Amino acid sequence: MPSKRSPLFFCAVMVLLSAALGQAGEKKLMHCFAWTPIKEATPADWEAFYKASDALPKKIKGITKVWYGKLVAPFNWTMTRMNDENRKKLNAGQPAVGEVSRAVREYGMCMEMTDANALKEYDAHPYHKIWTDAYAKVRVEGTTTFDIMGR
Repeated sequence: MPSKRSPLFFCAVMVLLSAALGQAGEKKLMHCFAWTPIKEATPADWEAFYKASDALPKKIKGITKVWYGKLVAPFNWTMTRMNDENRKKLNAGQPAVGEVSRAVREYGMCMEMTDANALKEYDAHPYHKIWTDAYAKVRVEGTTTFDIMGR
């Protein structure tokens, strides 16, 4: 079960980012994610991640700003993994069985993008692979990701 901070964290982030994105009716997109750090990541791994992240706005058109760092209030995230048969049961409102695991998300990052199309361009851009290679060295596989579209 998620900690009590989890909904509060997302609510606070959504309010703050919605206010920032909603200025002047801009249709910007905020791509955000939180992750669990790899305990064995070295200072050099972190420095490579920071350097690669700082370069994103210069390398990929459509990314205007990046923020990253340790979360002020880390949160527990509960995940359920299940096979297709159990997923169908769950979707039909029947009891289903799945593997449950918990991850503590301690770090986060947000990228301000010009619009929803910029997210597609970011995913396909060659620099995205360079950045994800650096990111993979500081995080446990799996992230909690969400996107917010300005109104």
